[in-house]
Amino acid sequence: METPVHILGIAPYESMKTSMDRMAEAYPSIRLDVFTGDLQEGVEIVKRNLHNAYDCIISRGGTAEFIRRITDIPVVEIQLSVYDVLRTIKLAENYSKRYAIVGFPSITGPAHILCDLLQEQVDILTVRSADEIRHTLLRLQEGGYHMVVSDMVTHTIARELGMDAFLITSGAESLQAAFDQALTLSAGFRRLRQENLFLRCVNQEENGAVVVLDEYGGLRFSIPEEPQLELLAVLRSRLPEVPESSTLRFYHSDQGELRNVIAQVVNLGWTRYYLFHCLHAKIPLRSYKMGLRTYNSGECEQLLSSSFYALSGAMGDVEGAVSTLSATRRPVMVLGEAGTGKEQIARYLYLHSPLRNQPFVVVDCEMANDKTWDFLLNHYNSPLNDRDGTIYFQHLEAIPENRGAELLALILDTDLPRRERLIFSCVCRPGKEPAEVGTRYSLRLGCTKLELPNLRSRADEIPSLASLCLGSLNLELGKQISGFEPRAMELLRQFDWPYNYTQFRQVLQSLAAMTSSAYISGWAVAELLDQERGAARREPPAFSEHPPEQRTLEEIIRAAIRRTLDECGGNQTAAAKRLNISRTTLWRHLNQSPPQP
Repeated sequence: METPVHILGIAPYESMKTSMDRMAEAYPSIRLDVFTGDLQEGVEIVKRNLHNAYDCIISRGGTAEFIRRITDIPVVEIQLSVYDVLRTIKLAENYSKRYAIVGFPSITGPAHILCDLLQEQVDILTVRSADEIRHTLLRLQEGGYHMVVSDMVTHTIARELGMDAFLITSGAESLQAAFDQALTLSAGFRRLRQENLFLRCVNQEENGAVVVLDEYGGLRFSIPEEPQLELLAVLRSRLPEVPESSTLRFYHSDQGELRNVIAQVVNLGWTRYYLFHCLHAKIPLRSYKMGLRTYNSGECEQLLSSSFYALSGAMGDVEGAVSTLSATRRPVMVLGEAGTGKEQIARYLYLHSPLRNQPFVVVDCEMANDKTWDFLLNHYNSPLNDRDGTIYFQHLEAIPENRGAELLALILDTDLPRRERLIFSCVCRPGKEPAEVGTRYSLRLGCTKLELPNLRSRADEIPSLASLCLGSLNLELGKQISGFEPRAMELLRQFDWPYNYTQFRQVLQSLAAMTSSAYISGWAVAELLDQERGAARREPPAFSEHPPEQRTLEEIIRAAIRRTLDECGGNQTAAAKRLNISRTTLWRHLNQSPPQP
């Protein structure tokens, strides 16, 4: 049997990774390993995988150019087609503010032709190097531009500068052309690459040891030192399990340290060798208490990136106030209806504060039980005894009365606001005062109030917000949807959105997942919004006056699921994972009718 062509794919964004995996299924002679990483991150992925005997590398744009500089393996660049550029220009038509097309000649050349044919009046700027991009974008910002249509490099820098950006994604025809070219190039370079790979692998610096055995188990090479006899015996016992054309991975405990071992076969001429990389394994451990979780900045960034507020400009009029509050240590009280993303705003305040390298502690006052409160208020290891962290108390309106009084007394007695950044949030109707406990905390602690607008008050912005969200979902789901039919957009604009931004993103996510055409249709929007109205009628009021003990078990479960969906930015998969239930179970609880009286 002919040995498959082994290709390494470096996708600049997640949906391209999915598309490359799908395309590889049509090529039986290709074995593809694909990772997500843009620019320097993509380069680092290649460096870490050079020992895997790849015949070719496929990537796109600036990432492909960077990879060519550090390897002699053939690199095939995924070219942008005219249709790729056209699709993104059509998606940007719904954007209501000034925008421009910015990119390298491979983008701006087709863009000029398309805009002439379509008689579109769009500013098009060409850059020749990565150094030009930031300067060009800053000039556009000064000229009143809010958004760019661009490649991945420009997209990344634009988001860093606070601009909206539509990424030009690669379609199936571009990927197919790249795979065909990769097959042609690989045939000529395979032998030379195989001979050079052995020396590169055994000399590559790794966070661990490299051991090379011959086919009889004899030790032929090792760095940084000769392995212990116990490890050597384990590696020899695994020789029959190492596959011919892929890798074997297993764990081994070595002198109290856990190691992740990656084994592969390297054929040099007629001689077979077994190459073992023994890397230090990192297994994160976390203690969990009901309603109490601790995050680092990386985890918060990941959660924020999957939420509605990851869209540039999604905060609307409160963006200035949020940015100003991020730089201070004053206590903040975040108010808003259900689904307005209060926890995401708290994460944003933390991530843009001077304390972002310290822990972010979330206390869910609705989920915390007596053991959790005893730990918080009485234990020497409580995060309330720490310094220079950020503590976020969410659902403050649900805190038991006795615990609320104890917590406030502790905060005042220990002068906690001087040691820690405190953020609180309450569910609150627009223009109304929060629950009594929220008012009491605000007055006693001098909290700055931050009221989040509901989506109904921003109906005129829905076309722009929907287009930005759809652009993000195209990347997330590997779709190439160009926009909405006029009736579809009008239905979205007129909907009441009782669960605000969380519901808005969830609805758009469902529409994008179900749509297989270039535009989201009006009938699909109408059908899904009818389902949302039905669910809202079955749902207990968002501002129920009834205490938890007067609700049914199903109502409590549904409320917990809705809250978790809010915290996960409407991502049903992430919410189901956090609740340790399946997506089917989650959907059933959300849509189950209440028992009839």
